[in-house]
Amino acid sequence: MGFGGVLLRFSNLAIRVLQFLDAAVILGVFSFFLAVLSRHDQNIPQWMKATEGLSGAATLYGLLGILFTCCLGGVAFFAVLAIVLDVCFVGAMIAIAIMTRDGTQKCEGRVDTPLGSGDSNAESASKVKFEFACELQKVTFAVSIIGIFFFLISILFQILYARHHKREKRFGPSPANDYTYGSRPGLAFWRRKKNNPDAASADDMLPNHPTPQDVELGAHSEKSSGLGSMFSRNRNSTHAPGTVPNGYGYGNSAYTGNY
Repeated sequence: MGFGGVLLRFSNLAIRVLQFLDAAVILGVFSFFLAVLSRHDQNIPQWMKATEGLSGAATLYGLLGILFTCCLGGVAFFAVLAIVLDVCFVGAMIAIAIMTRDGTQKCEGRVDTPLGSGDSNAESASKVKFEFACELQKVTFAVSIIGIFFFLISILFQILYARHHKREKRFGPSPANDYTYGSRPGLAFWRRKKNNPDAASADDMLPNHPTPQDVELGAHSEKSSGLGSMFSRNRNSTHAPGTVPNGYGYGNSAYTGNY
């Protein structure tokens, strides 16, 4: 896997971890609210139960997303499934933000909290100060807004990771990329040119220089040419008796004497 694949996997993993932590904060806060109300036998509103359920599902999904990103990240089926679930949890975080919209208020004076309404300095029937309950609700609202962006970003990274995984599968492994994944066509072409001497350009070739073998072959060729000319030149020429004609290649003094 190349640097791009490692970066995409790390980004997806980081987003999944942030989603898990984001949902876990909401789950922890509303688990506290429900535990306090249940301990004091107070009525639990349906919207609080819904918030608890949605945040619990988002926490579980974030945990599973971490595992699947490490093991099966980029596989087409799981990528499509993750995108669909990300869209669903975007809606879940929007719903949580709407149900905890009282978190936008200042925690001073009279406040409305999941534990009831009253002065911020007073205690609720659950023996918890309204100011503290207001602060927890504010945290829940802020975290739900952040969670919306985390799930939206996750959709984008999931698409990029799936496309990268498909490209990796298309270009590897093979002898052209040393049996590694993700070779780019340009890189493979460069390797083919480097390893194939026939593909080298004429500009990369050094000029040829004569070698001793070339000199010997040249001399042999000239000798053969001389022998050939001996039987082809000056066939009709006249010469003095007892002499060898020069036309047959014996023009030196060793072969021009009388028999």
